[in-house]
Amino acid sequence: MTRSDLELAIYAAQSAGAELVEQYHGREGLDVSTKRAGDFVSNADINAEQSLREILLGARPGDGWLGEESGETTGQARRWIVDPLDGTTNFLRGIPHWAVSIALEDAGELTLGVVHDPLKAETFAVWRGGGITLNGEPAQSSSTASLEHAVFGTGIPFGQMAHIDDHAADLTRLMPRCAGVRRMGVASLDLAYVACGRLDGFWERRLRYWDIAAGLVLVREAGLVVEGWTPGERPEDTGSVITAIPSLFSPFSGLVRGG
Repeated sequence: MTRSDLELAIYAAQSAGAELVEQYHGREGLDVSTKRAGDFVSNADINAEQSLREILLGARPGDGWLGEESGETTGQARRWIVDPLDGTTNFLRGIPHWAVSIALEDAGELTLGVVHDPLKAETFAVWRGGGITLNGEPAQSSSTASLEHAVFGTGIPFGQMAHIDDHAADLTRLMPRCAGVRRMGVASLDLAYVACGRLDGFWERRLRYWDIAAGLVLVREAGLVVEGWTPGERPEDTGSVITAIPSLFSPFSGLVRGG
């Protein structure tokens, strides 16, 4: 991974984001289908992913690919992991909170992450060892000292997801002990917000790899503790993630894990 890879990813995210903004303002004309209850896809998602693929693989033709809408290629040491429109439901309902998410994986390790919010003109970017930036300026995580002053992000299960009751129990344990919980519907931005100090931590079960890949690079580079649902488990392998600033991780993770 080189810095030019990061510059390429930022350019791709911002280019796709500009196209999505146009479609967002004309979203009434989009073709929309349902993958499962509460999980939608539109031609905006598909077109954005095609644009990202053309830019990224056009510049790096030997790389592999994992995209939410177009699937994956196998056999390459490096691959781009892309969610072209994280927060499709928000996008389709006119809620101005959604993002383009791009990560680069090299030999099984995440090395680069870009989360771009086109409507707010915010680009969160990181390459491993290079520090995190927001619109090119250094960013850092929060310094919240106590759980009672902390604000956390999460995603609430929907439709027929089997872990709805588990998540409700998490909230019952955590909410009386903290300053607040936010459910904004865009996991990539939740993780970016933790990395830059807007949130103090985040947890969610069974996300897709493209939902969290870029955000995982951001929170790790920001110095947060990152685990799966059990210590030693990698979120990359299960899609479940618990992360928080070091001073709060132990009490926070204990509560959401049921301790």
